Amino acid sequence: MPAIDVTGLRKTYGTLTAVDGLDLTVDSGEVVALLGPNGAGKTTTVEILEGYRRRDAGEVSVLGMDPQTGGRAFRERIGVVLQEAGFEESFTPRELIRLHAGYYPHPRAVDEVIELTGLGEKADARVRTLSGGQRRRLDLALGIVGDPEMLFLDEPTTGFDPSARRQAWVLVDGLRDLGATILLTTHYLDEAEHLADRVVIIDHGRVIASGTPADLATAAGTETVISFRLPAGVPTADLPAVGSGRRVAGNVVEVHTVSATADVAILSNWAVGRGLELADLTLARPSLEDIYLGLVGESAPEVLT
Repeated sequence: MPAIDVTGLRKTYGTLTAVDGLDLTVDSGEVVALLGPNGAGKTTTVEILEGYRRRDAGEVSVLGMDPQTGGRAFRERIGVVLQEAGFEESFTPRELIRLHAGYYPHPRAVDEVIELTGLGEKADARVRTLSGGQRRRLDLALGIVGDPEMLFLDEPTTGFDPSARRQAWVLVDGLRDLGATILLTTHYLDEAEHLADRVVIIDHGRVIASGTPADLATAAGTETVISFRLPAGVPTADLPAVGSGRRVAGNVVEVHTVSATADVAILSNWAVGRGLELADLTLARPSLEDIYLGLVGESAPEVLT
């Protein structure tokens, strides 16, 4: 039985359709990243799966239960890390973790949770003294203290510095190794690419793509991106005609091609013949960010020089 099985999910708010016949399956032990632009229906979908919002239509099963009617038996088996949560400022992280552990039949040890989330130095400090990143670690701690079978992570590393983000990734990898099923939403596409076994992209309340990052790259096409910097004073108009498309930002040139070897040879011969060096010359398949932006129709940010 899949950990999550959704068919024809629909939710409207007046004349606004937030989720429009969405189908989604997540296997037990799988880590799935749910991606989409603001307003795509991600939050509504996840809140329905968590049992916090009622659906208008469709069939939903999470851990074999209907979240809408599962009650306490369902909530004891899931963990939720909200994008924003409020804490009683006068408590300490240790006190809050201990309090939340009491809500579950088989919680993790409090000290283990503190160590896993990197809260050791602040375990006995008042919540009001915690930084934004430390509060986010406390969010994670409260989400995993019940040792959930199913964990929902909404933007889990918002406000984290790079080191803290990496530590959170290690934590998620560890939970996966222990067999937990994880559904996460994130705006960090590198995070989705690192953590997720599979990526699901939704837009206008429907799934528009699903698969591993490699699967999505294959489905998006076989183009390779050749990127380099032109020397100062060399106009892009002087470049040889290569590739199927070209993008220029400052002195950075990106060439999209299905004949990478031949086009690199043409560019190299052109540069050598003129005594030029094409700095930062690289070849890359489309990134998850490229694929995502292409699917949802958003413009990629300009390359800064």
